[in-house]
Amino acid sequence: MGRFLMLLAPLLLPNLSGDIQRHILPKIIVTPHIWSGASVSNIELVLQSTARQIWPYAEQSPPCTIQVDRSRTGPIVLYRRGSKGEYLVRLDTQKQYWCQYAFQFAHELCHIICGYKKGDRSNLWFEETLCETASLFVLRKMTKEWKIDPSFPDWKSYGVEFAKYAQNRINQHTWPDNLTLAQWYAQKKHTLNEDPTNRPRNVRLASQLLQHFEEDPSLWATCSFINHKKTDQEVDFSTYLLDWKDNCQTSQQKDFVQLLILSFGLDV
Repeated sequence: MGRFLMLLAPLLLPNLSGDIQRHILPKIIVTPHIWSGASVSNIELVLQSTARQIWPYAEQSPPCTIQVDRSRTGPIVLYRRGSKGEYLVRLDTQKQYWCQYAFQFAHELCHIICGYKKGDRSNLWFEETLCETASLFVLRKMTKEWKIDPSFPDWKSYGVEFAKYAQNRINQHTWPDNLTLAQWYAQKKHTLNEDPTNRPRNVRLASQLLQHFEEDPSLWATCSFINHKKTDQEVDFSTYLLDWKDNCQTSQQKDFVQLLILSFGLDV
């Protein structure tokens, strides 16, 4: 993993494997006075903690700025950029619901990592599932971080709530026993593009992808190449994954996508 300079004040990341390294994190700017009493400084601390769990693994460059506003119709990262090129993220949460802040922000961070853009929506369900996976991944890692170095020194005990929040989602939408990814895809493939943001379905599938990223978090860098060939032209899931594999830069990344191709039972 490459070594980067910090955009903000240097932040040590002790939860990374190997030597402690310094990385560029996104600059996060939270719009004030719209969070039903939650302070901007506290929200920014939670969102910075969220970014620390995944952003260093994704190897994003150059550094970016993320402007965070409030939504009342669901979280989203807008296609358009701000006047200075910043990403525009809107979170549908409020007060001190820190798990919701982290969960939603991790999802939108993953869209940014994936290089989200307009175009064919046939396989958007899979990007949405990766983003659900990112949320689960981040929440479980935040619990580990907050046990050692919580964003709020007096709230060390709160850290367990992040992992609980993730596990509750998994428990509510469990993966069927003895069902393989190939069997699941064979059953669902004709309807997946009808509802890309089907949360129960995406959580179930995310619970099956999560283990790969927890075993090797550097795989998040693979997601940076998933939309490189995306256009308005409709492509099937096999072509989508093959394009992704072709765009990947390392043999490890290509091997991971190939593993997914085989896991979904695709004959390519």
